[in-house]
Amino acid sequence: MKKSYASAIAEIAIFVALMVVGAWVQIPFYPVPLTFQTVIAVLSGVLLGWKKGVAAMSVYLFMGFVCFIPVFSDHSLAGFAYAMKPSFGYIIGFIVSALAGGLIVSGGRYSFKRCLVAALVAFVANYAVGVPYFAIAWKFFLNGTGLGAAMVTYNLVYMPKDLVLSVLAAMLAYRVAPYLSGSGTRLKKDK
Repeated sequence: MKKSYASAIAEIAIFVALMVVGAWVQIPFYPVPLTFQTVIAVLSGVLLGWKKGVAAMSVYLFMGFVCFIPVFSDHSLAGFAYAMKPSFGYIIGFIVSALAGGLIVSGGRYSFKRCLVAALVAFVANYAVGVPYFAIAWKFFLNGTGLGAAMVTYNLVYMPKDLVLSVLAAMLAYRVAPYLSGSGTRLKKDK
């Protein structure tokens, strides 16, 4: 039985809310506080599938970028000015992350291996967009020097945290996704 539009909208709304909370809940860390947005983006695709995952991440981007609602991690900025921040590429990457992870688990078939691969691909997809954007913004928007050191300090240092959280997201998706059919029964498992 197909899910209703209302349940799909509710799932999307939950992940939009999780992204906002993930931006606002920060753990102090030098030079940039730790947030949990990458893992939420990964989980949105792996748990909801690519369509709803992309929808959730797009709504989040739309809220902050077009509607000027301060939902991003730097609460002092919203709207088009945020595109000048080197970290904005990761926000774009959230959409790509949800797409990549969701495509791998499409079809409703879940195994831990498939969830793990989906989460890892989604993690890589986010960094594949975020890191080049950072480099371009650092060089051309901020006229920054020391790009190599900045890449390590502002990007690569956070990868282990996001990698571990992506593996945990795969474990959670494997356990939770089978029950999202609405009937409380497990979805099809890979053989």
